Amino acid sequence: MTPERLLAALRRAWSPASSRHWRPDNPALGQCDVTALVVQDWLGGEILKTPLPAGWHFYNRVDGRHIDLTAAQFTAPIQYADLPSSRGEAFAGTLPGQYPALAARLLSALAAGPAAGAAASFPGPAGGPAAPAERRPSDRTTAWPPSP
Repeated sequence: MTPERLLAALRRAWSPASSRHWRPDNPALGQCDVTALVVQDWLGGEILKTPLPAGWHFYNRVDGRHIDLTAAQFTAPIQYADLPSSRGEAFAGTLPGQYPALAARLLSALAAGPAAGAAASFPGPAGGPAAPAERRPSDRTTAWPPSP
């Protein structure tokens, strides 16, 4: 699994069910905590946080690389503080049902994506029914998000 493939599927999976702030023109809005959780499910790594005027912003670090798949919700670049966080802290920012809704919609979006034929090769995220067969360190050899 690559961050690029995960982001493409997340764009289809984000919805009002995963964040009460979701908007069609800014689908990543309010999705940082729940997205950091599913990114960790699929790619492993750590959950980090940065203070912003509106509250904590959650994102991931995998193999030493930042992965912030919700950065597009902001109009200005973020000055990352890289403070350690946890699943419990990210879950605390979600409402009941948001994580299972996003996890289920993400799995469906991945199965229906351009590599739909590969759907049978990843039955679920780590900690779920089975670990993704596509989780390999070689899939994560580039920094994310890419530099401009």
